[in-house]
Amino acid sequence: MLQSPPPPCNLVLGSTSRYRRDLLARLGLPFEVAAPAVDETPLPEESPHALALRLALAKARAVAALRPEAIVIGSDQVADRRMSGQTVIFQTAVAVVCQAMGFEQVDLAPVRVRFRSLDDAEIERYLRAEQPYDCAGSAKSEGLGISLLDAIDSDDPTALIGLPLIRTCRMLRAAGVVLP
Repeated sequence: MLQSPPPPCNLVLGSTSRYRRDLLARLGLPFEVAAPAVDETPLPEESPHALALRLALAKARAVAALRPEAIVIGSDQVADRRMSGQTVIFQTAVAVVCQAMGFEQVDLAPVRVRFRSLDDAEIERYLRAEQPYDCAGSAKSEGLGISLLDAIDSDDPTALIGLPLIRTCRMLRAAGVVLP
């Protein structure tokens, strides 16, 4: 007897980021990952928060166009200053889109990160040790990068890692996803 293939997953993460994938897995929901085909070039005079919002929504929409029945999550993060001795705002945006339901929400979770004053040797040691080049700002607070910081200010602790789960959960519930 032939078995029919399992139904396609109804939740899709429109991102190739391993950090976002790991964060979404914390929710215990089955999901698929799809790479969004989105040009990430900033528009002239586009602010970091506008860029993050635009790209998160564009990524979710791009994947939703291919999977109109799925609930698609898109996210993007943009750092907006030089770091050593500065406060940097990491603009982390998340969008949830389902074309079939006509559902679309986007939100921004800014994270203020104050870096301590760093000399070139400290920066070089850190970059050699952690090689964080796949992260906005090339520093990972969840690893050795925490040693570069004086403070983190955020209402969504996962936002700095790349996917603001508090906002994501809020939007998934609004889209009909059952969460605890």
